[in-house]
Order: sequence, then C-alpha cells, then structure tokens
Amino acid sequence: MNKFLLLVLILFFCKNEKKIFSFLTVNEKYTKEIDVIQDKSQKYNSLFKKNPDFIATSFDYPVGKPNAKGYYDAQKFKENNHLGNDWNGLGGGNTDHGDSIYAIANGYVSFAKDIEGGWGKVIRIIHKYKGKYYESIYAHCNSIGVKEADFVKKGALIATIGNANGMYLAHLHLEIRDNIYMDIGRGYAKNTSGYLDPTKFINKN
Repeated sequence: MNKFLLLVLILFFCKNEKKIFSFLTVNEKYTKEIDVIQDKSQKYNSLFKKNPDFIATSFDYPVGKPNAKGYYDAQKFKENNHLGNDWNGLGGGNTDHGDSIYAIANGYVSFAKDIEGGWGKVIRIIHKYKGKYYESIYAHCNSIGVKEADFVKKGALIATIGNANGMYLAHLHLEIRDNIYMDIGRGYAKNTSGYLDPTKFINKN
C-alpha cells in the first residue's frame, strides 16, 4: 500500500470514527436481538411439542367468562392510541376490584410479576395457535394466581382485577400481540405494529 492511500484511509477513519463505531454497535445489538428471538422460538417450539394439550384451539374473553357478561370495554383498541382493551365492570368505579381474570386460551405463562409503575402486576401468556404464536397480556392485576413457567387452560383463573397499586380505578388492561418478542411497552402508541385488536381477534377465533 502506498503512503498516499494509507494517509487517505487514516483520514477517512478519523473523520468517520463515530459513524463506524455507531454502525458496529447497532449491528451488534441487532445480532443479539436476533439470537434472543431464535432462542425463545426454539424454547417455545420445544415446550409446546412436549405439552401439546396446551396448544390453543380457540379464544374467550378474560372477564365475565366466557363472553364478558357484566363488563364493557371502557377504552377500545386504538382509542387515544390505546394498544389494548380496558375491561370494566358495569357498576363502574372500583366495583370490579378483585373480580376474576381468566386465561383467554391455552398457553404458557412467560411472565408473572409486579413491575410497579403504570403497569402494576402483569401476566404474559404465550399461545401457540394454528401454527403461529400470539401473546396475551393482563395488566393492573390485584393478585396473581399463576407463576412463570406454568401452563394454563382456557378459562383458568389466573388473576383478579386491580388498579395498579392504586394508580387507577380498577380495570383489566388486556393486550393481544402477534409479535411475542416485544418488551412490555407503554400501553399507548400511534404505531400498532405487533398489536392486534383484542375484541376482533377473540370474536374471530
């Protein structure tokens, strides 16, 4: 390599050092995310292969089993950029505090924990349905009756309705996702990629 070309390369690297390292960092992060998705996919494939009785065959509502009798959707999907449904008892206020929450379908509990803040106690369930994976999320719970790594059947009592440790009036925030690899998120966003309208999905399936 001649001295002139070497000098050009040195100057280019110095001028673009931040961009190059930024690209490498982003690429490394992307690669790690892909690895995590592949690991989780293999894990769920293996779990449901070993436990075929917990593959979902249909879906019901999470309250007023099975058809949400006695409840209404107080904030629908996409309303105010909402990413789920807010299920409230017809009595309003905190009249539904402590009411039963049911698994909407057979599945695997991937998360069950109090994460505090605006989410409170949260349950996340992975469903394998017609060869695809879906996730249901139940938030603001008062109590949790399942633990991570449990398998559940449709209609099983998994939690009770809460108010996120006093942050809201009691209700159940329900989300259904067709991208099961996202983090918990914020519950509101203009971009609904990865999220499904829970009511439409349950009615259809």
